Amino acid sequence: GNYEVVLGPGCVTNLLLFLCLYGLNGRPVEEGRSFAKVGEQQFDASINLRDDVADQISVGIPFDIEGTPKRRLDLVREGVTSAICHDRRTAKALDTESTGHAVEGGATWGAVPSNLILAAGERSPDDLVGAIGRGILVTDFWYTRILDPRTQVVTGLTRNGAWLVEDGRVSRPVRNLRFTQSYLDALAPGAVRGVGSDLTLVPGGSFGVGPYAVPSLHLASWNF
Repeated sequence: GNYEVVLGPGCVTNLLLFLCLYGLNGRPVEEGRSFAKVGEQQFDASINLRDDVADQISVGIPFDIEGTPKRRLDLVREGVTSAICHDRRTAKALDTESTGHAVEGGATWGAVPSNLILAAGERSPDDLVGAIGRGILVTDFWYTRILDPRTQVVTGLTRNGAWLVEDGRVSRPVRNLRFTQSYLDALAPGAVRGVGSDLTLVPGGSFGVGPYAVPSLHLASWNF
């Protein structure tokens, strides 16, 4: 069923990678399979997402594999989709400029951000859990696969610990669960109930990107 969740930074990193790989990326935009609509409120107002190698928390080099200098790129501002990542291929196809996001395999995958930062909130992870009547605390996701890029429906498993939360307290562990959930719906306006203060560097892993700096999130609904 559908449960409120607190997603740890590992889960949030996975969520953001899918949003950027299949949406906020010039390749799927060019091919008409991206959800991204620049200038529209597609996310909750609490979501502020940028790519910035120069931030003091970031780790990386100041240019991409094509030699294009990297610069701060605000992808989402207060829930409004504000930019798309480009490498030289997608920039040429869409008559714009590269944003410095070329990666290995870019001919297939397009432009992928390497230094994402999701702005932290003011609530501790304990406060996020304390706001849940009945829900699930999830540490990490595993074996996630996209089902529909336009709606960002992803299927996957939990791993490394999941716990039932009742009346604001962790009551017991639960077995690993499979989920099928639209990542876009999970972050839609009104769906984000809290953003953690625990900004954490999490390895990006795929495509040689990362680490990403992300906090925990309290979300209104997740379909297990």
